[in-house]
Amino acid sequence: MQIRYTPESIVIADTPAAILEWAACHIEHVGIHQGPRLFAGPGRTAVLPCWPRGALEVAAGHARGAAGRTYDWPRINQARDEAFALLAETLTGHPTDAADTAAAKELNRDAIDRWSAEPGRTAADAAHAFRAAAARADHALF
Repeated sequence: MQIRYTPESIVIADTPAAILEWAACHIEHVGIHQGPRLFAGPGRTAVLPCWPRGALEVAAGHARGAAGRTYDWPRINQARDEAFALLAETLTGHPTDAADTAAAKELNRDAIDRWSAEPGRTAADAAHAFRAAAARADHALF
C-alpha cells in the first residue's frame, strides 16, 4: 500500500517499513533542525518534531491520533520500536547488543541521536537513511 503522507493525517502506520517511509516524507516536508532551533520555522510545532527521532515518533502517531478513532497502540508501538532498531542498525552497521529490551531501546535512540547531531546533517540524509532502513524491513519480511 502506498503511504500518503500529510502532517495532519490521522491514519497511523503500523509496520516498521511504513513508519520509516512516513518519517522520511515528514522530514522531507518539514526539514531537519538541531539544537535550540529544533521546533523553529514554518510548519514546525512542539508536537511535530523535525529531527530524525522525532520524525519517527510522529510517523508512529505521536500527536496525530484522532478522538473517537480506535488505534491498535500495542501493534503501532511494537512497529515503532522495530523501526528504531532497524534505523539504528542501518546507521551503525550492526545490530544493538543489549541484555534487555529497555537497554536496547535506549541504545537505539542514542545511536540515532548521535547520528542526527552530526554537523551538516540534512533532511535528505535522514530521508535516505529512513528509506534504506525501510527497504531492510521490507526485505526481512520475505
